[in-house]
Amino acid sequence: MVEVWTIEVADGPRWNAASWRRAYGEGLVEAAVTHGAREWSWVVRDWGTLVEFVFADDESWLRFRRAPGVQAALDAAPDPENGLWVYNGPGGSSPVRVPRGPAPLRQSGAAPTPEPEPGPELWQQPVGMRAGLFQEQEPTVRAR
Repeated sequence: MVEVWTIEVADGPRWNAASWRRAYGEGLVEAAVTHGAREWSWVVRDWGTLVEFVFADDESWLRFRRAPGVQAALDAAPDPENGLWVYNGPGGSSPVRVPRGPAPLRQSGAAPTPEPEPGPELWQQPVGMRAGLFQEQEPTVRAR
């Protein structure tokens, strides 16, 4: 199964994510291809940058993630505590990779209506109702 992994890097107080990409981007892509990445893409946003990698399986991703060059690049992020996100799936602002199918038609008889739930069994009712002492009554409204 194809796995998409994303690394998002936000601008930091000392330097920005574009500088981080220029310094570590080529090494990250080289390590990804060496460890089995099928494709990758960089996305630049006004708050930082992100890179998406597509791996054949989780094992390839884990081997990539444990590579010393990748660890060094992630440790050198502009704000490694609050501005670095690594997660499975496409980037948060990425479009859906597979287009949606057509919406179902709204027609009568398209789906059966649910059947009402059966009432409680005799043994589940309060003792007074079992003996017929209490009757469930509709509330009455008095006209003024």
